[in-house]
Amino acid sequence: MIELPRFGFGAAPIGNLYEAVGDEQARATVEAAWDSGVRLFDTAPHYGLGLSERRLGAALAGRTGYVLSTKVGRLLVPSGRGGVDDEGFDVPAAFERRWDFSRDGVLRSLDDSLSRLGRPYVDLALIHDPDDHLEQALDEAYPALAELRAQGVVKAVGVGMNQWRAPLRFVRETDVDVVMLAGRYTLLDRSGLPLLEECAARGTPVLAAGVFNSGLLATHTPSGAYDYRPAPAGLVARATRLARVCEAHGVTLPQAAMAFPLRHPAVAAVVLGARSPEEVRANAALWRRPVPDALWADLQRA
Repeated sequence: MIELPRFGFGAAPIGNLYEAVGDEQARATVEAAWDSGVRLFDTAPHYGLGLSERRLGAALAGRTGYVLSTKVGRLLVPSGRGGVDDEGFDVPAAFERRWDFSRDGVLRSLDDSLSRLGRPYVDLALIHDPDDHLEQALDEAYPALAELRAQGVVKAVGVGMNQWRAPLRFVRETDVDVVMLAGRYTLLDRSGLPLLEECAARGTPVLAAGVFNSGLLATHTPSGAYDYRPAPAGLVARATRLARVCEAHGVTLPQAAMAFPLRHPAVAAVVLGARSPEEVRANAALWRRPVPDALWADLQRA
């Protein structure tokens, strides 16, 4: 069983998620995470068409004693069409993503990732967003990763999604080591609880990602996006009520959002994205602060 640190660094933002980040800032962000004690780093080919993997690999070069995670399911193939990526990353569209959960696709994807990362292996390989390719992911992608696990090319395998029903099938039908669940067990969305209960019963650790629901819970004054879209007024109002409850206990909304998933026995770690050293240090300061037990009962009532 892979040992997972309590907090992880999500590297989508240094792949130019939403807006460009320079190379120096990306490296400084990873270094700030390291200096803050982070020893779990998660990336994917999808993030910036490989830019996240290249930057993360360069920043971690020469370091030891950490867990590195990447993903399979999207092959990057030259596009030749020019322009800018149209899937949320501010990068040139020199490549396009091609869904491929076949055995050959998984092997090629991981080989390409290792080249970008500059590593001979990764600790954790996750099947990434197989929503529309579920049977192939179960029948081909998982066995391919299990084979690589047996060979020592990866230490652990799993699935990473922003829904809970499909990962539940992986937990029940395969021998995955880890599940990454994004945005479905948060202060505002606890729909993923059935998956967490099954994982707890089976001893399958969960990485909780998207704990800010892509932005709404990231500041004590809720605003911005919810699940990568403008937040509806009703959800902003709910988050504002939660922020007031937190404030009465001397806690900020993002602090509570980080701490909440870790209260479930299945959740081994929270993965937090950041695009600057300042964001990393702010998150680290929050996760070190204790959260009073009385807060959770009041939040539940709210």
